[in-house]
Amino acid sequence: MFWELLLSGWQALTEYLSAHVLTCLIPAFFIAGAIAVFVSQTAVIRYFGPKAKRWLAYTVASLSGAILAVCSCTILPLFAGIRQRGAGLGPAIAFLYSGPAINVLAIIYSAQLLGLDLGVARATGAIVFSVVIGLIMALLFRKEEEKLVEKNMEWAYSSDDDSSHPLKQIIPYFAGMVIFLIAASSIGLVVELTKTDPGRWAMVFEGKPVPALISLVFLVAVIVMAVRWYTGDEVAEWMRETWSLFKKIVPILLVGVFIAGIVKVLLPEPVVQKWVGGNSIWNNLLASVFGSLMYFSTLTEVPIVRALMDLGMGKGPALTLLLAGPSLSLPNMIVIGRVMGVKRTAVYVVLVIVLSTMVGMIFGRFAG
Repeated sequence: MFWELLLSGWQALTEYLSAHVLTCLIPAFFIAGAIAVFVSQTAVIRYFGPKAKRWLAYTVASLSGAILAVCSCTILPLFAGIRQRGAGLGPAIAFLYSGPAINVLAIIYSAQLLGLDLGVARATGAIVFSVVIGLIMALLFRKEEEKLVEKNMEWAYSSDDDSSHPLKQIIPYFAGMVIFLIAASSIGLVVELTKTDPGRWAMVFEGKPVPALISLVFLVAVIVMAVRWYTGDEVAEWMRETWSLFKKIVPILLVGVFIAGIVKVLLPEPVVQKWVGGNSIWNNLLASVFGSLMYFSTLTEVPIVRALMDLGMGKGPALTLLLAGPSLSLPNMIVIGRVMGVKRTAVYVVLVIVLSTMVGMIFGRFAG
């Protein structure tokens, strides 16, 4: 049993390293490093800080996942980056949840493979969840947040200089990096899809290396913009910030992935299938806890839920798993704990699990 646990952890680790680090995680770290260097703290605090307009901050944060096709681990450096620059807890949490949860491809794939009702429920629930959880977190920790930003808030709002570079440079530069991240993530996504459902996806992607071509084009564009618009010292600082975030997050993340692989053996799918066939509070709670512990790479949660539904999983627990699984994982929790503290992380995890369970029960009752 001991060696089986170690082997499962090692397999989870090697699969993650081969499929996600190069195409997903590393580009995300470069974006996070660039946020720390090229996006002024003033701008982040004005638009995402505690005194920012709520409707704007939460709208942008909650819909970000429609653009970023990332998993629960790839979102971490981006979350750490905006948090480090002064983003308020509420908008930052909304961004953290929505990044993996409101993936357009995942929503479309869910509707196609699991049914239109589950696809619509997933999209609606994820958007609402990101805002509600963000608002609750901001309310619960408002006093602590006020103390946290008290030192730099006066400076941030009195400064007229948002950035040493104009928006006509900042916007295309970050747009290029985001498009590169999406295209690079799609390369790993194609691999995952053809593994999980080769008959469905092989014909779609066969002979069409579009993601790789787009990645190359925008990688070159980002390099050209960096050389033309930024000084050597700024680029060096960008690399230092990227490496600093990498050192802070990756070791803990890899330990979490390894542990998640061990948990997969301790909680095998047959056991989960046995307990999620109905729509009771325990069925949905188990689905929520299981989803929050396991790591799902982008879109892989959909065929997993389909397989579980074919074996008798109810629609309520299925939605619960779709709402809790992509946005949480054991590696994700460990890293978040380091970024924003154990207490905040515990509250965030409990909110996701409880809300997912409640919404799953309601949906299961009406969906039959």
